[in-house]
Amino acid sequence: MIVKKILSFCLIAIYLYTLTFDIFLTDFLRIPAPLILGVVLLLFIEQPVRPFAYYYEMVIFTIALFLYDLVGIGDYKNFVVAIVTILTCAFYFSSFVGLNKRRFILSVGVFLSLLFFSMLLMVLDHSYQSVIDPIRTIILGSQVIQSPAGIALTQFTFGYQVAAFTAFIFVLTYKSKGQIILKLVAFFVCAVCIYLGMNRSAFISFIVAAVVFLLFYYRFKALILVAFTLLIGLLAYTYIIKDTLDDKNNILAKNQAKEANDFNRIDLSLENLKIYADYPFGLIFYGKNWNDVSYKNYYFQFGITSHNAYLMFITYLGPFLAFGLLGAIYYRILLLFHQTIKNIRKKNYALLLCFLFALTAVSINAFSHNGWLLTADGPTVFLYFGTLQCAKIFVPNRRDADSSTELVLLPQ
Repeated sequence: MIVKKILSFCLIAIYLYTLTFDIFLTDFLRIPAPLILGVVLLLFIEQPVRPFAYYYEMVIFTIALFLYDLVGIGDYKNFVVAIVTILTCAFYFSSFVGLNKRRFILSVGVFLSLLFFSMLLMVLDHSYQSVIDPIRTIILGSQVIQSPAGIALTQFTFGYQVAAFTAFIFVLTYKSKGQIILKLVAFFVCAVCIYLGMNRSAFISFIVAAVVFLLFYYRFKALILVAFTLLIGLLAYTYIIKDTLDDKNNILAKNQAKEANDFNRIDLSLENLKIYADYPFGLIFYGKNWNDVSYKNYYFQFGITSHNAYLMFITYLGPFLAFGLLGAIYYRILLLFHQTIKNIRKKNYALLLCFLFALTAVSINAFSHNGWLLTADGPTVFLYFGTLQCAKIFVPNRRDADSSTELVLLPQ
């Protein structure tokens, strides 16, 4: 029994390590790591959800990826990687984790520990880059591209980790029974991760998720709390962060740098909208791809995109298919969000709140990057299926719940 538990823990840690840090095929590992680990994990099934819990999601994901990656972009490799990653994660939660609370909590603990380790490496990378970058290369199995960062090849991918980690622990500490000191420590950790993480979109994502949570949780009192938090943040920056941490590689220095504004996200999105106006039904209906239509636009002559995952999705598929598929993908999530906000102070909704606002943060982050849920970047897939599975385990339809506050999900 002990040996089985040890093996189970090791497999959980290794699988979540590959999922969280986008490790699929590396320079050293020439096999699809998530798939192999997922198959092995199925040998340790104890309390699976029967039947398979995510048929609906997998059908929608497959249709969306087929239209976007294969029909639109023509990139079968991205299609295969995304499908395998998403399907494996769905089976991990539905079959391996199932209704086992211990395994679910353990998975969350491993996930947060991995993200914290990535944050720690990022902080150290500012001062000891010559030491940390080789470690990052070994951990990822591929040569890192940008520094300073954590366990990610680029700072853009690392931004998803920052957004997920900061939003999750911020909500977690506010929902816990800890003293005010715990909340201040959590806020300081979030501030350091964002300040040194050099990702402006992650900063915006965290701010939106945190403020929305506080408004729902404290209502009008949240305005006072937000003002107090801003004051604490300003004091922490002025007297602690500014003088003790790197003064060159930080989010403020990056924002002031000339190259930071060479490709402004708003300008890129506006140019993308001009292209969309020329092809309103979606590029796939005109037999076009991005290279065919972007060469006339100044910004895109450099081989980049609008860095807005949703806008690119709409540009390729058109409004009807794109919004329909996005609505189908996020339908259960939105239902959960609505039901959870109604029960925001109930104890059994605490962990679900953390998942929902962390997923909100990474979803907002995708407005400034190409990576998102459908490309299985960073922790997005874990948060998506973790949110749905958390609802099944911790907040099922309970006898003591009012009919107006019962969690309603699509039939399995």
